[in-house]
Amino acid sequence: MFILYFILWLIFVGTVTVESCIIGLIVAGAVFAFTVKFLNYSIALEINNLKKIPILLKYIVMLVKEIIVSNFKVAGFILTEKEEICPTLVSFKGKTKTDAGKTFYANAITLTPGTVTVFLEGDRYVVHALDESLAEGIDESKLEKIILKLEGTEDKA
Repeated sequence: MFILYFILWLIFVGTVTVESCIIGLIVAGAVFAFTVKFLNYSIALEINNLKKIPILLKYIVMLVKEIIVSNFKVAGFILTEKEEICPTLVSFKGKTKTDAGKTFYANAITLTPGTVTVFLEGDRYVVHALDESLAEGIDESKLEKIILKLEGTEDKA
């Protein structure tokens, strides 16, 4: 992070001279010390987060896939002129533990066409689905399992 701050300093200054480098080292050191002291930064935490990048990429790919599949399902409802679309509310208990994990999952549900997270309190989700078929398996989602891996709370079984 210190090196990143120093490089950012050089970009902002626009010139690389001995004076700008010395002042940049001082400023980067001060910002780095602030980051460590007040923002709970640690090298170990950053290394741990970097190890999660492949899981995050898997989450993004899975989310895009779910969005595309849901788009085709909703388009199918529109184009086939199906008489009986059965909107439904589904309530289920999520497995995510952290607030960030719960928010990731609620937003993933809302991003997929045909479903909207209506309510989230504690570990209880209430989701509105355009049709019952769109709500199938929402409580046992692959996305939620990936989020559990990102949280580090996935089942070890």
